[in-house]
Amino acid sequence: MYLFKYSNESFSKLIVSLQPLYQLNKLLMSEFWIYFQIGLKHVLDIHAYDHVLFLIALAVPFSFKDWKRIVLLVTLFTLGHTMALMLSVFGIIAIKVNVVELLIPITIVITALFNLFTAGKSSKKESINLVFFITLFFGIIHGLGFSNYFKSILGGDATSKILPLSEFALGIEAAQIVVVFVVLILSYIVQTVFRFSKRDWTLVMSAFIIGVVIPMIVESEIWIR
Repeated sequence: MYLFKYSNESFSKLIVSLQPLYQLNKLLMSEFWIYFQIGLKHVLDIHAYDHVLFLIALAVPFSFKDWKRIVLLVTLFTLGHTMALMLSVFGIIAIKVNVVELLIPITIVITALFNLFTAGKSSKKESINLVFFITLFFGIIHGLGFSNYFKSILGGDATSKILPLSEFALGIEAAQIVVVFVVLILSYIVQTVFRFSKRDWTLVMSAFIIGVVIPMIVESEIWIR
């Protein structure tokens, strides 16, 4: 005995009635994937490696046992990034592009310098809280650097912009977590196979990042009058 029994006709009607829902779901998933990919590419773009450099500077002092802390830092950075985009997209804040393009490499240098001065030292609760706040603030600065491009691909009213922003933020978060875990894996290999101390590895990578980023600051368009 069957509790539910459909004739071919009733089953066909059910399929037809569900078709609009299927099409809507397909459309939403398509849009989700578009903005999710934009978020991924924003972080992983080899031609705009400033984002990756910041993530390396952020993650290099940590190891796998600190994964919860580094994921929290990454999430705070994403939150700041998304806040900046929302403020910019809705016209609440606007900063000159050349100013933001100067501030972004400065945030990377500050993060790397912080690593240099704190490498090998035990982290106090106060300094960790400061790192959390600074990471959120730096996320806002990096978000402003992408706001003009993101506004150019968005349209419609305010409500229609919230969902794409959320989808974009998820793409950023996913890409950042990938980058951070690659850094953690590399750090583990260097410290176990090549016997680098955590302090020395942090110093070497932070100094390298500063060396890469300083020319970005020097060559900034803001100095050209």
